[in-house]
Amino acid sequence: MEEKNFIFKSSSAINHRATWQAPSNIALVKYWGKHGDQLPKNPSISFTLSKCVTTTTVEFTPRLSENDPWFSFLFENKEQVNFHPKIKQFLDRISIYMPGIKFQRMSISSSNSFPHSSGIASSASAMAALALCLMDWEKKSNPVLSDSLFKTKASFLARLGSGSAARSIEGPLTIWGENATFKNSTDIYAVPLTSKVHDVFYNFQDTILIVDRGTKKVSSSLGHQLMNGHPFAENRFLQANDNCELLSKILVNGDLDAFIEVVESEALTLHSMMMTSSPRFILMQPNTLTVINKIWDFRAATQLPLCFTLDAGANVHLLYPETHAPAIKIFIQEELSQHCEAGQFIEDQVGQGAKKL
Repeated sequence: MEEKNFIFKSSSAINHRATWQAPSNIALVKYWGKHGDQLPKNPSISFTLSKCVTTTTVEFTPRLSENDPWFSFLFENKEQVNFHPKIKQFLDRISIYMPGIKFQRMSISSSNSFPHSSGIASSASAMAALALCLMDWEKKSNPVLSDSLFKTKASFLARLGSGSAARSIEGPLTIWGENATFKNSTDIYAVPLTSKVHDVFYNFQDTILIVDRGTKKVSSSLGHQLMNGHPFAENRFLQANDNCELLSKILVNGDLDAFIEVVESEALTLHSMMMTSSPRFILMQPNTLTVINKIWDFRAATQLPLCFTLDAGANVHLLYPETHAPAIKIFIQEELSQHCEAGQFIEDQVGQGAKKL
């Protein structure tokens, strides 16, 4: 589908209220590096999560004049003007595809079920939830809008706020970015994987170890920019495409050893790009490395299919089949929780995507 197909030209202002809950997602094949208008330099594949969510409510009322504030924003019930530039940038970008939104006054209220800006893709769930509320407004103005186009355009719009937000609309697995193995894949929105996925990946667990609750020292936006001119960038983009092809087969055949190899390689490659950019930076913390080594030792000793992945932060995502959860959760509690800030970890699992509340 082309971008021009997403333009909805209604200019009527209406009263409307929408609440959507959108999940975070964890990439198995990582997206790092972008170009143009939030387009990825390489494709990525992700699990949609279930419990790590952003819940957003938008109250739409007619905007009386251009001098009337376009929007207000509450985060965790507190006014947060520091988020305004990012929200305004997003609304400016999407107004091409929703011209009527300029005639609306929007009161936005949002909350997270997990720590903000700590490497659990909070911008992904936040922008996905906001995009879905905006699509809810469009659906009100255009009742014939199909459910399929609703979700596709929501992914398209979410991408304009945060690239990985494109992957937080549907579940349990999505691909964003064009790759020859996935015939319907595209750079402008994410699509759910339609091939038969092996049963082992349904109800797959993701326990997130909160190694560091603090805000990242280097934002993902800046990190993506540092891939421009990176000495290893082109080979990295090729590697990601190859790993998407590998993972497409693994997700069907259920080979967990191969799954672990791809997923952990992707996680460490992502952070190696950070450590070799100019300027270079490190988001992992000492406890991140301690946890990784303990996972490797545990897997070698037990032969249980526990693996890790990392987002752009210090926290560690532990991925494993539900059938092995009892033994692995004991290991987490007894061996890994001590390396978490205040012993905190989040028990999550693969989810089915966003939902209207």
